[in-house]
Amino acid sequence: MRAEKADLRREAGQRTRGGLLAAALDVLAQRGQDGVTLREITDSAGVNVASVSYHFGSLKALCDAAIEQALEQYLDAQITELGSLDSTATLSELAAAFARPMMRALAAGGQDLAVMRTVARVGIDPPQGWERLTGKFEQTRRDALRVLSACLPEVDEQELVFRTRCAASLLNWLALAPLGGELAAKGSGEIERLLVPVVAGALRGHTHAN
Repeated sequence: MRAEKADLRREAGQRTRGGLLAAALDVLAQRGQDGVTLREITDSAGVNVASVSYHFGSLKALCDAAIEQALEQYLDAQITELGSLDSTATLSELAAAFARPMMRALAAGGQDLAVMRTVARVGIDPPQGWERLTGKFEQTRRDALRVLSACLPEVDEQELVFRTRCAASLLNWLALAPLGGELAAKGSGEIERLLVPVVAGALRGHTHAN
């Protein structure tokens, strides 16, 4: 009986923690860290204010945990997409894989889009001290460069890194800009048709006329 009660308390605690993270993510996606209030998050999660201190220690720690979770979710999705490409992948296929987590979120809306918007805000003001995610950042860069360097062997690696950063910045801006809302109103196929050539153009860069 004691073990069952302990399990029930643990499950309830996990639900509370998950609800706080989801509520924090929604607020962060809308207004960024400066717009977050403790009361708004706890009201949205349907819990009392003390639960934030109990589960996270502070409002800032809760926000940091929500942002880190969103960023890791995004990186995992990109790693999966980019890792599926082989050495014969085209620039358009690379652009589609690079942008697919964002395109999928735009089409789905809701919590998926909240994750992407939070990631976009982090891209504007990158977090410090999250060494745990360094390996995943490096893996996405390696996977993108592996295909990009095969497609554009005449371009040096430093410039290719710059182009991938530009493509990522474009997607971050899109998640927060009104244009992203316009895209979100379209079907997933139309989103991909419109967006992939733009991302591919950022990766391709300038080509000299013959």
